[in-house]
Order: sequence, then C-alpha cells, then structure tokens
Amino acid sequence: MNDARTGKFAAKYLDPGSRMGEILFGLIMTLTFTLGAGMVIQDEGRAGAREMLIAILGCNLAWGVIDGIFYVLGRIFERGRMLRLRLKARAAGSSEQARALVADELDELLWRVTDDGTRRSLYDTIVQRMRSDPMPLNRVRKDDILGGLAAGWLVFACSFPAVLPFFFIDDPQLAVRVSNVLLLALLFFVGYRFAKDTMARPWLTGALFLFVGIVLVAATIALGG
Repeated sequence: MNDARTGKFAAKYLDPGSRMGEILFGLIMTLTFTLGAGMVIQDEGRAGAREMLIAILGCNLAWGVIDGIFYVLGRIFERGRMLRLRLKARAAGSSEQARALVADELDELLWRVTDDGTRRSLYDTIVQRMRSDPMPLNRVRKDDILGGLAAGWLVFACSFPAVLPFFFIDDPQLAVRVSNVLLLALLFFVGYRFAKDTMARPWLTGALFLFVGIVLVAATIALGG
C-alpha cells in the first residue's frame, strides 16, 4: 500500500476521495477478521493463524474484485446520466428550458465560485455543444478498467499489513495483536492524510477515523459479519 508505483497508479485513475474510501474499506474489512481472530488462534494455534491469513487474503481479494466491478459500473452509470441530460437538452422546447436543465445539474457545484452572468454564458455554451455534437456511445473505456483495477488493488493491498507480523513473529497471539495495532495505526494515518486534502484538523480527523473504524468493525462483528 505504501509502494510508490502503486500510489502513482491509483492516483492516476482515482481521485483522492475514492482512494481514501477504498483504503478505508479494505482496512475495516481486514480488521473485522483480525479483531475477532484471537479466539480461533487460541484454540487452533498456528493452524488457526494460517487459516486466518488465507481468509484475510481471500476475502479482500474477492471484495477487491467486486469493488472494481462496481467502480466500472458506476462510471458507466455516471456517463449514462450525463447522456440522458444531453437528450433532455436536445428535446427541450427552447434554449431557456435547456439551460435550466443544465443549471439544475451544475448550479450546486458552481454558484459559490461564479456570478449569474458567468454561469449563464457557460450554460449557453454547454447547451450549444450538447445540441451540435454527435451523441457518443456509452461503452466501457480503458480508463474504466484501469480505475477498477486500481480500486480493487487498494482493497486487496490493505490485507498485507495484517499478514506481515505472522511471517516474523512465532507467537500467533502476539502476531494478532501487532497486526491489529498496525491496522489501527493505518486507520489513523488515512484520516490524518485525508485531512490535508480537506483543510480539516489532521490529528482530530485521524482520531475520528480511528474511532469510526473501530465502531464499524464492532458493529460488523456483533451482526455476525
């Protein structure tokens, strides 16, 4: 997860919020296993630890594949939504109606950084392009596939810190504790790093991520997950 090439690959195809979400999801999935693994390891020792490692890797790999597929479907859906807006703009009875459709879509994003005249001019240009340019096909694109791979890889990579202690520590119980500490520390780090992209307080955000992660894991375990 800290490999520079991995980071560059994910950063190329996923925005910071998406990367944060994938990492957070992967860490919580992994913590769900490791925080509830003490009893299994206590009963079955090294054999139980080995089974847990296989379960962690297998579960995060499966969810990484699922998450990658969801990412691709989400991209297709979002483009389809914009194509539907283009069709509505073309079918509108007047430019005013078409501009209102575009405004409904973009006003929330732009009203804080533009004035009414600027938005009106921009929306008129968008309507003109929507009506004149040919309708593209909504196909799966190369960037969709690579973005899905990046999303799946981030989820799967979050299992690596959990399994590393078992390769260097002979005592399974101690290895589980070290694994849990590493994952909790990474939860804090994700929150701390996320705060730098959102102008929030890093230490407070890191602590909040840590707390929310623990609560989500506890709820997952309590519900049988």
